[in-house]
Amino acid sequence: MDFVIGLPVLADFDFAGLFDKVLSILGVALGLGLVIFFHELGHFAVAKWCNVNVERFSIGFGPILWSRKRGETEYALSAIPFGGYVKMLGQDDLDPSQLSSEDIARDPRSYSSKTVGQRMGIISAGVIMNIVTGLLFFAFAFGIGVDQTPSRVGAAVPGSPAWKAGIDQGDTITRINDRQIDTFTDIMRAVALSSGPIRVRGRHEDGREFDFELLPDGSGTKRMIGVAPVESLTLASTDDRKFKPVTPGTPAAEATPPLQPGDVIREAGGMEVASVAHLGKILAERRDEPLEFVVERREKDDDADPKRVAVTIAPHRFRTLGMWMEIGQLTAIRNDSPAADAGLRPGDKILSVDGKVVGKELDPLRLPDLFAERGGETIDIRVSREVKGADRKDLKISLVPEPAPGWTAPPVHPETPVEIPAIGATFRLIPTVMHVEPEGPAAKAGIQQGERIERMRLIRPPKEGMSTAPDPVTIGPEKDKEGAKPLNWGQAFWALQSNPTAGVELDVRDAQGELRPVTVAPVRAEDWFIPDQRGMILFLLAETQQADNAVEAARMGLMHTRNTMADIYLTLRRLLTGDISLTELHGPVGIAGAAYSMARQGIAALLLFLGFLSVNLAVLNFLPIPVLDGGHMVFLIWEAVTRKRPSERVLVAATYFGMAFVLSLMMFVLYLDIFVHR
Repeated sequence: MDFVIGLPVLADFDFAGLFDKVLSILGVALGLGLVIFFHELGHFAVAKWCNVNVERFSIGFGPILWSRKRGETEYALSAIPFGGYVKMLGQDDLDPSQLSSEDIARDPRSYSSKTVGQRMGIISAGVIMNIVTGLLFFAFAFGIGVDQTPSRVGAAVPGSPAWKAGIDQGDTITRINDRQIDTFTDIMRAVALSSGPIRVRGRHEDGREFDFELLPDGSGTKRMIGVAPVESLTLASTDDRKFKPVTPGTPAAEATPPLQPGDVIREAGGMEVASVAHLGKILAERRDEPLEFVVERREKDDDADPKRVAVTIAPHRFRTLGMWMEIGQLTAIRNDSPAADAGLRPGDKILSVDGKVVGKELDPLRLPDLFAERGGETIDIRVSREVKGADRKDLKISLVPEPAPGWTAPPVHPETPVEIPAIGATFRLIPTVMHVEPEGPAAKAGIQQGERIERMRLIRPPKEGMSTAPDPVTIGPEKDKEGAKPLNWGQAFWALQSNPTAGVELDVRDAQGELRPVTVAPVRAEDWFIPDQRGMILFLLAETQQADNAVEAARMGLMHTRNTMADIYLTLRRLLTGDISLTELHGPVGIAGAAYSMARQGIAALLLFLGFLSVNLAVLNFLPIPVLDGGHMVFLIWEAVTRKRPSERVLVAATYFGMAFVLSLMMFVLYLDIFVHR
């Protein structure tokens, strides 16, 4: 009876998914072990070749879990799997005095008895082996075929350096400075490792070439130009059989028939869809219409004859709270835009549009659509401008917007402003209530004109299969503290759209300075539509880079090895100069997590990561830090030049300093893994 009752539970259990996860974990363990093994094998092989007595070959540090002696060498697995070591007679990092011991040096099979050249060979062998194995990992990966996100722009963040220069969705970046760009990772790496202004070249979606000089934003933990990777036309899928490639509460979640993971969008509104940028244009132009999408669906991964399914999705309406905020100053003007041509400047504040006061008669959040609807027409706006040495003055400016739809690049981050694409300007919203719609949600909740919104909390309902609701999402400063940036109402408003089933709780400060929590029930606007993907969740676009033959794979592996080494050295330099924050570092937990993520993507992705890790180990191990191979090499160079070994006192002091530095660094990156990158 128990067996019969248990059958449905067993039927629901995803044995295939569990098996895949176990295989991924085993692949990660084997791969990381191989990287360490090959490094130590280099030391071991050259030491044996030089007739040095190798006492122990260990993968891992600390207490020995397993060991077996073969000949004169003990082979061991140790408890701390963050590296390994080869212990030779006359060379022991835990006892650096052995290097200067005359008694040990008399033994012809000791490390310290060998010539400087032989010892240099032994020390450098691990690094050389890691470079060789890294090259082989890369070559095998490119031989199989590596899926990588192309260097095409999915979106330019409003107000960012790329946005100001004129880079847009669908554009392709081909070079940054003198570096060729093939993937989106190349873009991020080239920008992060640059200094000063950079030269960005590429082509627009229509084929026109561009060549911009721009200054990356270095206000964060690394330099960025503000571009996002491009998505594909394929709906997301995971190993979870219950996963749905739609956001709950959106029109896509209510589509008929339902969308399925892995569906590929082929048509929208009767038009063949060429790219996600093309899809975006169709959705923006017909945002207020129900659209029929034709998707290509495979019943199995190897299905050679996919079927085409028509799916109807309703328009996506904005959620509103029935209150308008005060408009802030313009934060950025795009080059060669209507705003730039009309003479608008960052710092200007739009007071009215065609005589209607913004915040009183016009909702600032509707300005992106208002200007787009008036594309090609002359519009008069009144702005307030700060004048040096005088009071602000009002100016009347006329401009002709372009018919570029609003809300195609929404403010998803606290620092992102609201974009008006039709004129090429961005602005921030001050979270002070300027107008409350009669009978709207804010009015019913008791919010009044002049009050200030300090924070927003999104109360999300429990997910399917969960007994408790997830933690609230807080938008705005967590605590009241001096110097804290005020709530970005543009970001808060978009978070409301991104969580369509969430309830809303606001922290409202009244005219007397009292703070109170207010629960507001959002409503759907009848005449305001979002030009997004209506709740469909898409994969990032991936293109396969695969060598045609073994020679090509070796060439690609060699180029990738060279670029990786250069990138690591540049990263270290940027860390030392402060251009890259130390919080960008990852430790063993982060490395294992990244390796697992790569393993889930396939053997080629894992090999590519292991190649990077192997080269990374080679470079870092050759830094001139005592206890690392580079530190030993420094002592050997000193000995070669002076023909005299460093004294025991110097060796001991340097070794203990190196140990303290490495252990401190390990504790720091573990802290980052556990508390910062969690």
